Amino acid sequence: WRAPSSMRLVVTPRIHMNDTGIAAALLNVAAEDLSSDRGLRARLLSTFVFQELRRQARGLPDACTFSHLRDRDGATVDVVMTRSDGRIAGVSVRLGGTVRKQDFRGLRKLRSAAADRFGCGVVLYEGESAVAFDEKLFALPIRMLWETPER
Repeated sequence: WRAPSSMRLVVTPRIHMNDTGIAAALLNVAAEDLSSDRGLRARLLSTFVFQELRRQARGLPDACTFSHLRDRDGATVDVVMTRSDGRIAGVSVRLGGTVRKQDFRGLRKLRSAAADRFGCGVVLYEGESAVAFDEKLFALPIRMLWETPER
């Protein structure tokens, strides 16, 4: 996915380990460190989500590429997924059990830039409820990545 020239982007590489347990071990991080260091916890959680989405995308009939979006104003989308047909979805990861309107800032910018190619945007968070926030923007509990929906 290439952002339109009107969108001022900062392109920074993002490195993700394939296993967050190994990443934590290499960083010499103990469980206590994760509870006291919010920034470290957020980075490892974002890496976990990125790898889980990539793993699940392997089973899709369409190829999917993964990227990261950050603009000069600091708005971010942790994972931007682009299908081979050009459709785009974004995922932002947030710590905590609540989601606020400003947590969708990066996703709103992505929606605006992608226009009709935008499929949806999701904020994954540590809460319990699935909530529609705006057109094509949703907050979902992070556990939905690995839980089977009830029927």
